[in-house]
Amino acid sequence: MSEPVPLVHVVRDGVVEGVHYGSVAVLGPDGTVEFAAGDIGAPFFLRSAAKPLQAAGMLRAGLELPDDLLALAAASHSGEDIHLAGTHAILRAAELDEADLGNPPALPYDPAMRDEWLARGRAPRRAAHNCSGKHAAMLRTARARGWPTRNYLDRGHPLQRGLATTVAELAGERVAEPSVDGCGAPLFSVSLTGLARASARIATARVDTAEGGLARALRAHPEMVAGTRRDVTHLMRAFPGLIAKDGFEGVQVAALPDGHAVAIKIADGADRARMPAAAAALALCGLDPARLAEQATVPVYGGGEVVGRLQPAGELGAAALAAGAGQLFDVKYPITRARSAAWTA
Repeated sequence: MSEPVPLVHVVRDGVVEGVHYGSVAVLGPDGTVEFAAGDIGAPFFLRSAAKPLQAAGMLRAGLELPDDLLALAAASHSGEDIHLAGTHAILRAAELDEADLGNPPALPYDPAMRDEWLARGRAPRRAAHNCSGKHAAMLRTARARGWPTRNYLDRGHPLQRGLATTVAELAGERVAEPSVDGCGAPLFSVSLTGLARASARIATARVDTAEGGLARALRAHPEMVAGTRRDVTHLMRAFPGLIAKDGFEGVQVAALPDGHAVAIKIADGADRARMPAAAAALALCGLDPARLAEQATVPVYGGGEVVGRLQPAGELGAAALAAGAGQLFDVKYPITRARSAAWTA
């Protein structure tokens, strides 16, 4: 992505301390681009934002799971007990176990869970990796189709060829030559417009289709898509019907039942800038800015107190303000001018 623009400011006590650049696409219900900033046409690696697309491809290939486990198949989970239990349930149904997972061992993604594991002296495990639900579902799909499971991550495996086809079809564009994701699975790239388009097609699909069944599962079980303390889960709960997925390196996508969709890439990969940008983009889709501010406030601390926040900037910030999303820019913090005066006296 060659032309990122300012998307998010880091504001400390009214002073812009830092700037995160990136690109954002907002699509209307008819699929047209209603707002764009930066480079929305160049291919980029989707990272975990591709997981719902891959889950749709697995459903097309014959995967059958209850809704909670289907949501886990599209997850970057936190490593909570419900996620590990779900991963093992998927594997057991395929007569496989944790050793068959092709992703590397890891500690839980959620900081609280990770600290608990370390305090108890627990070692990294494959099932604790945030992608283990996807890998378990890939194995179960391969087993259901009679495909080999040992090499299920190879690009030439029939499962991976089918998933690449599904991603391209949903995105409406050719998938660029894949790389390898952090979990070892093939890593696809399309444009931000393509990612938003694909997510909108899932969010608006008929319930009797693979995509519609996936959307139902994601909406019913947002805690399986991420985790009980994760921003994506909170966003989906705050706006029933919305589906959302994050990805490493500052990727975020969200889509509404009416067909609106947003896709974001933070150029420097900073996760902290992802949700402030997403909130501004979703405000352009007509969502309540006050509720968006609740979900996307990223505070800046000084001396243990809140002294600022991350907020939308540049063209995206101007568009959000014009849409009445002033709540995304409200900076309320307890540090007083009297204290500042005392420091400078």
